[in-house]
Amino acid sequence: MPDAAALNAPLRRAVALVALLNLGYFGVEFAVASAIGSVSLFADSVDFLEDASVNLLILVGLGWAPRSRARLGMALAALLFVPALATLWTAWEKLLAPAPPHPLPLSLTGLGALAVNLSCAFLLARYRHHAGSLSRAAFLSARNDAIANIAIIATGMVTAFLWQSAWPDLIVGLGIAAMNADAAREVWSAARQEHRAAP
Repeated sequence: MPDAAALNAPLRRAVALVALLNLGYFGVEFAVASAIGSVSLFADSVDFLEDASVNLLILVGLGWAPRSRARLGMALAALLFVPALATLWTAWEKLLAPAPPHPLPLSLTGLGALAVNLSCAFLLARYRHHAGSLSRAAFLSARNDAIANIAIIATGMVTAFLWQSAWPDLIVGLGIAAMNADAAREVWSAARQEHRAAP
């Protein structure tokens, strides 16, 4: 009968690749967000960094006992709140000096982020019920980010053609923060159930 390490090997490879992809695109998106003053891109870039951290923690925790994995899942739920808090701060700063971001780099960067996140979501989809809350945290992060990227692309189009304002970018940035908070709630709930069920 294969041991846990052998069963976890494909998940480990997928999680390692996802961590590298997230870390790489964090640098791209953060640089563009800083250059054009976009709250939504800033929120998404911080989320890429958070996703890289989550996936690295998952790599560490996969070989642990169920109760220890559940505790790590609760810690990851708390970590998922960090991008939401960072986004709220950035949104507040933007409200003090509102200016619309440049729409073309906003949409193009969002398109690149969508490609990365869809790749990550497909890599993780088959493992989303494997190893409980840990793999669920990774899958939910990738799925939510793909949804956020579609909204970022739409924000660039709206800013370019319909509404020359900082508000579309602010609204999407706050929406991304809300999605991160909801993902944290789901992971916390799954981890608590695992903790109660663990021997």
